[in-house]
Amino acid sequence: MVKETVKTGRRTRRLVSGVELTDRIERSPKADRPIRVLAKAVRRRIGPGPLRDLLHGVPIGKPLHPPLANVSLGLWTATAVLDVTRADPRASRMLVAGGLATAMPAMAAGITDWSALHREQQRVGFVHAIANLTAFGLYAGSLVLRMAGRDRTGRVLSFAGLGAASVGGYLGGHLAYRQAAGANHAESVAHLVPLGWHDLCDVGDLPDGRPVTRRLGYIDLFVLRVGANVTVLADQCAHLAGPLHQGRLISEEGTACVVCPWHGSTFRLSDGAVVHGPATAPQPSFETRIRRDGVLQVRPAQT
Repeated sequence: MVKETVKTGRRTRRLVSGVELTDRIERSPKADRPIRVLAKAVRRRIGPGPLRDLLHGVPIGKPLHPPLANVSLGLWTATAVLDVTRADPRASRMLVAGGLATAMPAMAAGITDWSALHREQQRVGFVHAIANLTAFGLYAGSLVLRMAGRDRTGRVLSFAGLGAASVGGYLGGHLAYRQAAGANHAESVAHLVPLGWHDLCDVGDLPDGRPVTRRLGYIDLFVLRVGANVTVLADQCAHLAGPLHQGRLISEEGTACVVCPWHGSTFRLSDGAVVHGPATAPQPSFETRIRRDGVLQVRPAQT
């Protein structure tokens, strides 16, 4: 958006672009206290387990919130088309109701994701949530008015709700594409490591039973030696690039796993598969072999 300066009498007011506004939200600590309290309450209420994994989108391998939110926004946009064309009022009511119904699980998934983000992301997400809650309230009021026969006022509230939802959508896009919330932060590993075997380190230099990090070209690797067996994963967590080598080693139903120290994402050591969210993408894994001279070699796991 082009920056402009508007002169009103003796006062000069500068119009702020959308990018500048979101940058200001990121940097502003004004809402940090309620954000901290709310995020903690959400994490406590939706503790580790199948429900949290479902809301994060672990079973489908990608965040659940964006597609659910898109369904609601699509239904409400269709409502606006019907309202402009003065089409069947009953169809408009059904679309508004459908948008409200899908918005509820979308909000549940969104606030679960939001509770496990960095503070700058949470600041933008907080305003995003306020905009979407405003849209939800306006559409709920619109549905009540439409059902009472006050279609004209109901349409006005729907258009206001679409405006609020559009603001929420813009902030959601900023979260996803500018701040990389929900993106796979380990995706680049496959493109940075050439095919074939690569010397990593002397296996005798690795402590037994304690994960460490080793550098391979441009990337950091999580390396764990247990006796003669060596496990290697990408070190930066797929969720928000947390250092896996600083995480806890646990056994999940008899399977060895590592828990990210930042937000608790849990990955299977054998192949990097996601056991628990908030991560939804698997951790890149590496095949290993030890040369006769004791040098550990690795290569990206063959898929």
